[in-house]
Amino acid sequence: MKNTYFDLIDQSYYFPQEGFDLRDGYLTFHGISLKYLIQKYGTPFRLIYLPRINDQIKKARNLFNRAIKKHGYKGKYHYCYCTKCNHFAPVLKTALKENIHIETSSSYDIDLIRQLYAEGKIDKSIILVHNGYKTEGYLDKIISLNKDGFKNSVLVLDSTQEFFRLKKKISRSRIRIKLGIRMAINEEPQSAYYTSRLGIPANEIIDFYENEIKPNARFDLKMLHFFVDSGIKDTMYYWGEFQKAMKLFCDLKKSCPTLRALNLGGGFPIRNNLGFDYDYEYIINEIVSNIKTACMAEDIIEPDIFTEFGKYTVGESGAIIFSVLEQKQQNDTELWYMIDNSLMNTIPDAWSIFEKFILLPVNKWQNEYTRVNIGGISCDHSDYYNSEDLNQQIMLPRYENKDKEPLCIGFFHTGAYQDSISGYGGIKHCLIPSPKYILIDRDDTGNFVDTVYSNEQTVEDMLSILGYQVQKTLV
Repeated sequence: MKNTYFDLIDQSYYFPQEGFDLRDGYLTFHGISLKYLIQKYGTPFRLIYLPRINDQIKKARNLFNRAIKKHGYKGKYHYCYCTKCNHFAPVLKTALKENIHIETSSSYDIDLIRQLYAEGKIDKSIILVHNGYKTEGYLDKIISLNKDGFKNSVLVLDSTQEFFRLKKKISRSRIRIKLGIRMAINEEPQSAYYTSRLGIPANEIIDFYENEIKPNARFDLKMLHFFVDSGIKDTMYYWGEFQKAMKLFCDLKKSCPTLRALNLGGGFPIRNNLGFDYDYEYIINEIVSNIKTACMAEDIIEPDIFTEFGKYTVGESGAIIFSVLEQKQQNDTELWYMIDNSLMNTIPDAWSIFEKFILLPVNKWQNEYTRVNIGGISCDHSDYYNSEDLNQQIMLPRYENKDKEPLCIGFFHTGAYQDSISGYGGIKHCLIPSPKYILIDRDDTGNFVDTVYSNEQTVEDMLSILGYQVQKTLV
């Protein structure tokens, strides 16, 4: 077996593959020259390739519509984007170009909705699915949307108490509220608890509807929502929870003629390794087929299908690029590559929930490979990345400290959650700054256009947040 890094990848996976290729020995990402970006901006930097967002939405929508046509399904398909995955304006505005709908999670999401409306990016016919725990402020803002004519605002009840608080708030108004109910699912066997804290237990929902919602003319139940945290996967666990949700939907529909939508919370997985294999078309066909079969068996009309795709929408558009500053041989077997930022700060899911991302070098593919650990520059023991949970090391090209060109590496498909969790531009562990944020798009002729969305965080930015009065630029 040959032992260059290129040979290792070539013999282990199909390469090149979608999104990844080599050009003159340097890695490209969706055709973008990472060498060019490194030379122009330096490292570290985070990038978002906006056209990937459009591609993902079109792919899922086309597959669902094809399945609906194939099975003679009578309901419609609606694609919702979960704002919590990435709130940045360029991301959300790119997604909205595909006529998607929006799922919100908290009070400030409603302010974001109003801002988008003020900018003319949405109109009042957009479907808004309001999930999450409803604080008093969140409830008030949802009610205000209804009063202001957002006619497709659907408040998904996470508990029965939310309904009673909502009922009290609108007791003197004339508005009608569209409701959804979130069904609490049983968690996977390895979970620390049996039933999700989110949603209403399935065995309570029909009585709750009959006794509280149905008699009140101010409310229309439109949607049943169920969410599997591990996502839509072809497993016995997923299909078991799916069938429970379908049985509840069919039973509820018989006494609730306004119930028209089934919301399949929990998204599709994205590629987190070069050997990723997931048959989206098969899964979508199974979903549509199973819903149709269940409805035909109970002689009810098929519901509209809603999906809430956040990570799937934006995850594969993101990457973060580092330079290796130094290599440290700590013992006979452990070699560390130290990078120019903190992994805890930039890809927090890697250490908090052991999430895996595609890790590839940008250059030196013709060098021999070696086993390494990736270390961040913070002082925290947990600031590292391994390929497996059990501390098995990863492979990257060898290099010499005297090399004029540093080894650069990239973590790919990091577009979802990482900025939201780490708090881009805020105070970071060890006061390590947030890196530059680069947006990549295509112009009308198909050429790449790169722009700086935000520069690397400055010391003045951080000291100001911390309450220090900065008198002049610090060195």
